[in-house]
Amino acid sequence: MILDETQTHDCRDAFAAELVALARADSRIVAVCNDSVGSSKLVAFAREFPERLVNVGIAEQDMVGIGAGLANAGLVPFVCGAATFLTARALEQIKADVAYSLANVKLCGMSPGLSYGALGPTHHSTEDLSWLRAIADLPVVVPADPAQTRAAIRWAAGTTGPVFLRIGRFPVPDVSPPGGPAFVYGRATRLREGKDATVVATGTLVSRALRAAELLAERGVDVRVLNVSTIAPLDREEIMAAARQTRAVVTAEEAVPTGGLGAAVAEVVLETRPVPMRLLGPRSFAPTGGTEFLLEHFGLTAEGIVRATLEVLGLDHN
Repeated sequence: MILDETQTHDCRDAFAAELVALARADSRIVAVCNDSVGSSKLVAFAREFPERLVNVGIAEQDMVGIGAGLANAGLVPFVCGAATFLTARALEQIKADVAYSLANVKLCGMSPGLSYGALGPTHHSTEDLSWLRAIADLPVVVPADPAQTRAAIRWAAGTTGPVFLRIGRFPVPDVSPPGGPAFVYGRATRLREGKDATVVATGTLVSRALRAAELLAERGVDVRVLNVSTIAPLDREEIMAAARQTRAVVTAEEAVPTGGLGAAVAEVVLETRPVPMRLLGPRSFAPTGGTEFLLEHFGLTAEGIVRATLEVLGLDHN
């Protein structure tokens, strides 16, 4: 597909609009938040359904526990909060009250990755994919654009059981192919064909992977691009195809790769058909700076993906 970067979107807006639409059709849907009505984009929900919004204040462990209790009472709670606080502060409750108990709770990690920019590592949520991928029976979903966000929210509301949704804040262009389903649980989307290497990306990095593929094509390098919107369970078949049909694999994520998408892909590649790999993602605490600066700092740009792809293929990147 050809990437159009002239229009970008905050996926939280798509999340908020879809949640309101779903709540109009299903009275069981409620929202729970941690004093984050604004940052979780729940203002419209609170205005239309004030009796169906529970604001627990800055108490993330209680928030997840309350969500589990509401689910046990037959409701469908969407538990929303900044991803770093939702996952780090309430990891035990996510594991025991939600995943182990198979509670019908939809955990919504808002503004993940490096979204909070200069607020620093206390607010960056780069470890969340690693933590949650290690928990059994917890689907981990990372939409890449508004269409995929809306589709993933609809899927989550319609499925019974726990889900973690990572809802991005950093502006992204549309990447979902027109005419096809924007999101299919457990399936990666092949956005571009290629025979030399495969770039496997998720969330905010998908559009950057597509741009990198365009730049690489100008240099005669043919790159496949996969949008992996379901981190757990991973689409093993698509990853195995990439390892068998291309000569190298590069992963790109706004999260530490040592347990997230990079590690998940590497496990499959190692077990099936080992090929050269590069895993892109922040591996250290970030310096002070805005989100765009931090993405550049960690090489999470189209140019950074180009460099990594050329290096893993043994080609000159100068």
